[in-house]
Amino acid sequence: MAIQTSDIKRVKGEGFLLNRGTEEFSGRIITENGILTAKQMRILSQAAEQYGNGKIEFTSRLTVECPGIHYDNIPSFQQAVAEGGMVTGGTGSKVRPIVSCKGTTCVFGLYDTQQLAKELHEKFYVGYHDVILPHKFKIAVGGCPNNCVKPDLNDLGIVGQRVSKVQAEGCKGCASCSVMEECPMGAVSMQDGKALIDVDQCNNCGRCQGTCRFDALEHSETMYRVYVGGKWGKRVRMGSPLTKLFTRDEVIDAVEKAILLFKQQGISGERFGDTVERLGMSKVEKMLVADNLLRRKEEILEIETVAGAKC
Repeated sequence: MAIQTSDIKRVKGEGFLLNRGTEEFSGRIITENGILTAKQMRILSQAAEQYGNGKIEFTSRLTVECPGIHYDNIPSFQQAVAEGGMVTGGTGSKVRPIVSCKGTTCVFGLYDTQQLAKELHEKFYVGYHDVILPHKFKIAVGGCPNNCVKPDLNDLGIVGQRVSKVQAEGCKGCASCSVMEECPMGAVSMQDGKALIDVDQCNNCGRCQGTCRFDALEHSETMYRVYVGGKWGKRVRMGSPLTKLFTRDEVIDAVEKAILLFKQQGISGERFGDTVERLGMSKVEKMLVADNLLRRKEEILEIETVAGAKC
């Protein structure tokens, strides 16, 4: 190839991946939360026609790629998309672009997933962009236990939760219990004339909330379940759920703690799930619940880490 290997590696770091069997590249556009405006799409379409092969490809992680870009046209393509406030990137041993489900508008969504994803994008994709990790670190933001975005197959996954509790004194023991009928998990039963929720069966989807005709169901604010160490690919590992549920502020802290833990404890070339397995879930959970990692943040970020991601 006429293009040097060092140049291929350099532009990959900027979000341009070599198209197999060619000397052309796909430019990867980063979305903050899976959203591009109509204006941005028009700009991107024009750039794809002018500098690529006229096609736009959507990736499994809600980024957008324009293939067929010649090496010499990479700067021009970057300048063109920058006019729409877009940047290329999303590769390397660092925090990868945040993936969010459509919980913001979905009837099952328990919170504004796209807003949380945007906050995580600014704080960790942008804010931690120069932080080298042992491997790539993927974050998924899920709006409910339907798990459409597969949070438990990411290095860190977030799932919206609504905890329901029956107030026994308000329950009338209806022969046709609306709470029982609404529960998709079959977690509600009648015990001694009162509705009872099996906490081991309930997945905190919140579908039952607001269904009791006598307001006997205690509602909770949205909480967040956090899964750590998940990965998909050649070696699959389901993410391990942390025991406690987190508030919104706590979940953002938990994400940062997990990144710092990986930076501090990870070995070059291993995914976060491997780190979790090696340290043990009990130790990992204690570290993610405590605040020591945040107190030592600056010290941890100074650790020299050898990047291990190959893709």
